[in-house]
Amino acid sequence: MKRVTTSITMISVISLKDKIKEIGGKAWSPVDVARVNDQVVRLSLLEGEFHWHKHTNEDELFYVVEGNIVIQLKDQPDITLNNGQMTVIPKGKEHCPKSSEPSYVLLFEPYVLKTRGD
Repeated sequence: MKRVTTSITMISVISLKDKIKEIGGKAWSPVDVARVNDQVVRLSLLEGEFHWHKHTNEDELFYVVEGNIVIQLKDQPDITLNNGQMTVIPKGKEHCPKSSEPSYVLLFEPYVLKTRGD
């Protein structure tokens, strides 16, 4: 009789508090939280201003976990996000995130995305 083996994948619980500790107060240095198909969820501490950039082929979703951020956009008004709010920056749209206070943001983006932009 042929023996059938099955693999059991353990499903883990992810603590954003632990991921915040992993960041260790280092702004603009995202850590991977989870991989979902070809997407990745990253957590980043935003403080101060990033740089103007765009992602030529990928959309980027920003979800504010804690704090407030402003996403500056070319040729349209800035977007302000507070706790629990999100927005999607379409591919090819030049943007520059900034925050006047330490703010934690989840970024949902393709795994291949260059976090720093093109």
